[in-house]
Amino acid sequence: MAKVTLQSIADRVGVSRMTVSNAFSRPDQLSAELRTRILAAADELGYVGPDPAARALARGRTGSVGLLLTDELSDAFQDAVATEFLTSVADALNTEGLAVTLLTSGTPDGPYVPARDVAMDGAIVYICDASSPDIEWLERRGLPLVSVDRDPSPTAPSVNVADRDGARAAAQHVVDLGHRSIGIINLDSGFDIEGLPTANRPARERLLGWREALDPAGLEPLVRTAKFRPHVAVEDIARELLDRPDRPTAVLCFSDAFAVATMRVAESLGLRIPEDLSVVGYDDSPLATAVRPQLTTVHQEVSSKGQEAVRTLLQRMRGQEPGEPERVLLPTTLVVRDSTAPPPDIAQL
Repeated sequence: MAKVTLQSIADRVGVSRMTVSNAFSRPDQLSAELRTRILAAADELGYVGPDPAARALARGRTGSVGLLLTDELSDAFQDAVATEFLTSVADALNTEGLAVTLLTSGTPDGPYVPARDVAMDGAIVYICDASSPDIEWLERRGLPLVSVDRDPSPTAPSVNVADRDGARAAAQHVVDLGHRSIGIINLDSGFDIEGLPTANRPARERLLGWREALDPAGLEPLVRTAKFRPHVAVEDIARELLDRPDRPTAVLCFSDAFAVATMRVAESLGLRIPEDLSVVGYDDSPLATAVRPQLTTVHQEVSSKGQEAVRTLLQRMRGQEPGEPERVLLPTTLVVRDSTAPPPDIAQL
């Protein structure tokens, strides 16, 4: 069976090939009656629409924006914060008539590297390690880029959260409650000579924020780190931190997921929350209100982060970015719920 083309439809209706093309791409150029006739003929002939590759070549754009992730997609979709971010990006692009293409890390020397080989008009780089070869490919292609939850590039706009402010408020909260023995469970992402995380900006900024509240109070926290996956690793770290005679009376966690895992371990050890142990999370994800007691946590505007990423990227794609690359820093807010209280020695007075 011969392939149905624009010319096939033009011959059926008795119009030019350009008129048929306008029916699909520039409907305002035709009368409603003529466009209806052309679409009906296309449907009758089984025409599936203009070839996407040819259309992209003619327009000089693909209509798609890449979203680079270094984690496996299965991991990203199990994380409530990452899922909310991905959804907000997709929704914001959809309102602009654009699609999102998820890019995962490829083998740098492999036959197919998504960051190098996938057609796109621009890209959002989410969290990725600065040394990622995928970022280098995107930059070498000269694509408009925006970074999210990463240290800003000198040449591209960025969207970040005031992670340090949020962590400082969380730590000050437990200090003000009277806690003097405090634990921290941060994300394991590699460290510099000063013990600061190197590969993950939120992990580094949150640790600095916690310290900014604890150091002036003369408090030295018990710091432990854990990987995002599997969560059993977080529980192992929490157990090592809590199953000891000198256990902390409060634990500050990198995320709500880490905090919920810590609460599960505490309860398995017979510790009551918040009577025996206060726990603070980060993100204010749906997990924070799904657990009992509900979790004290730091709220960040995840949806706004996705919307701002799209807005700044579109500005760059359209050549509308004014002056230096834009630096968006979204606020954070401490949300006090039921998982924090004064330590036992103060509560019993």
